[in-house]
Amino acid sequence: MTATLTSKSPDPAGVPITLACALYDRMQALYTGDVAPQGIDLTFRVEDFPRKLFDHAMAEKTFDVCEMSSSDYVTRYLKGDCPFVALPVFPSKMFRHGLITINAKSGIRTPKDMEGRRIGVMRHTMTAAVYIRGHLQNDYGVDLRSIKWIEGSVNSPGMHGVPTFHPPGWDITVNDSDRSLSQLIDAGEIDGTIGTHLPDSLRTNPDVRRLFPDFHEVEKAYYQRTGVFPIMHLIAIKKDVYERNPFIAKSLFDAFEQSKRAALVRMRNYSALRYMLPWMPAELDELYEVFGDDPWTYGVEANRVTFATMIKFMRQQDMIDSEPTVEELFVPVG
Repeated sequence: MTATLTSKSPDPAGVPITLACALYDRMQALYTGDVAPQGIDLTFRVEDFPRKLFDHAMAEKTFDVCEMSSSDYVTRYLKGDCPFVALPVFPSKMFRHGLITINAKSGIRTPKDMEGRRIGVMRHTMTAAVYIRGHLQNDYGVDLRSIKWIEGSVNSPGMHGVPTFHPPGWDITVNDSDRSLSQLIDAGEIDGTIGTHLPDSLRTNPDVRRLFPDFHEVEKAYYQRTGVFPIMHLIAIKKDVYERNPFIAKSLFDAFEQSKRAALVRMRNYSALRYMLPWMPAELDELYEVFGDDPWTYGVEANRVTFATMIKFMRQQDMIDSEPTVEELFVPVG
């Protein structure tokens, strides 16, 4: 697996650290070197395909620090075989109600109608699927074990990443056909999909639709009711690197915070649109209204409810046998 881009923030006296992460707006100041972690000679490798990065990082342990799936980390931590420790820095957060699609010809009109149906899931253990299933079960009363889950990539044949764990008691089969989940929902051979990608057939088949067409309002109401902004990814540090240089946890945390703040300043500069979103000023108004000054909080305390919710969902879904405290999952950064 090769990096798309690499940058250096040299500190010849610092500990050499290679960070692999997608080039999100909140990471750009670290990439350019405008923000540099104290005592660290940082090499930033841009890896824009998260699943490949996670699988590669766990298998090869190439990177000192990297973006990591939250659910993968918790699972490996509880098994006692995780080669990483975690920072309470969250590169990726995303509401996922808008990523549930259905074929209207199946008769599905409400979440409860998904019971007993064939639903495609990109990867059963992926964090996005954990949250989506958790919403369906806890907010809409869906019996998840009644669903026949078909695991595979959405817009291409085959699997999404390396083979995944299938908990006992769940009806999960792998899509071993030569067609994608998008093609299967298009043909009515599955009734819906969940995950991080929308099926291409959503744009070509009027029967393929979002379960929540008003997902923006649904997701906002969910946040206002629960305080949960779903965390997809965290930052992981190789355990041996951290144990040799424990100071790097606080140094990196502080640098990630500074980089995020720089991104917020750039995003809120109205002299020119930072992103290709014509109505971004209206979005920023709503951002202030719903989230306040910092829509992307780091740290344990600010994200306690969200992370504890994910852990609860994982336990409900038989992915883990016990529920760790949020504190024990992260190294101190104070």
